[in-house]
Amino acid sequence: MKSKLIMSGLAALGVMAGTSGAYAQDAARDAIAERLAPVGQLCLQGQDCGTAAAPAAASSGGGGEIDGAGIYNNVCMACHETGAAGAPVRGDEAAWAERTEQGFATLLDHAINGIGAMPARGGNPNLSDEEMEAVTAYMVEPVMEVPELGGGDEGAAAEATDESSSDEMATADAVASEDEAVASEEDASSGGSSLDGEALYASVGCVACHAAGVAGAPKIGDAEAWGPRIEQGTDALYQSVFNGKGVMPPRGGSSASDEEIMAVVDYMVSQVQ
Repeated sequence: MKSKLIMSGLAALGVMAGTSGAYAQDAARDAIAERLAPVGQLCLQGQDCGTAAAPAAASSGGGGEIDGAGIYNNVCMACHETGAAGAPVRGDEAAWAERTEQGFATLLDHAINGIGAMPARGGNPNLSDEEMEAVTAYMVEPVMEVPELGGGDEGAAAEATDESSSDEMATADAVASEDEAVASEEDASSGGSSLDGEALYASVGCVACHAAGVAGAPKIGDAEAWGPRIEQGTDALYQSVFNGKGVMPPRGGSSASDEEIMAVVDYMVSQVQ
C-alpha cells in the first residue's frame, strides 16, 4: 500500500514538473518572439493601413489631436532614443541645452527641413507640417516649455520655414524632368518594375542609417563604400538585406516584401553607378 502511494506521488510530481517545464518553454518562446517582433510595419501611400500604421491620424483624446508620441515611436525613436549619428536623446537636458535656447520655432524648422545627419521630416516625406510640430513638441517637452500647438508660435514657425519650402519647390520643379528620365532608365534596367525604390528607401527606414553611415552602414552615393559590396553581385546584396548582416536586422527591421526590398537595393546601387 505504501509503495503504491509513493509511486502515485512520484507520478504526480513528474506530471507537475513536465507541465511547469512546458509553461516555462512557452514563456521563453513568447519572450523571444516579442523581442524579435518588428518595431513597425511598412505602409505605402494609398493602402488601407489602419490606425496602427497611421499614428499621425490618431487622437489622444478624441478631439482630433495629432499623436506626437505615436509619430515619434514610428519615425524618430531609432535615433533619438539611442543618440545615433549625434541625435540628442529625448529627455537629456545637457544634449538639448544649446538647441532649446534657439527656441521652438527654430527646432521645428530643423525637424521639417533637416539638419546635420537628420534628413528632412526625419526621412518620412509624407509627414505634414502639423504632424512635425506635434512630434517636435513631444520630443522636447521633457526639456523645455512647449508653446501651445497651433497658437502664436505657429506663425513664427511657418515664417521660419516659408523661405526653405519655396526654395525646395523651385528646386523640385527644376529637376523634375531629370528625375523622370532617371526613373525611366531605372525601370527599363529592372524590367519595368512599378515599385518606387526611392520612396521605399525613405518609408521603410533605410534612410535613418544609410543617409549618414550610422553603425557602419554604407552611405548612399558613396562609391568607395559600396564598391566591394557591388562586386559580390546583386543577388548577394538582396540576401544580405533579406537575412540581415552585421548590426542590420533582417529586412532592415521592416516587414517589406521581397520585391520592395529588391527595389530599395536597386535604388541604392543606382546611386553609385
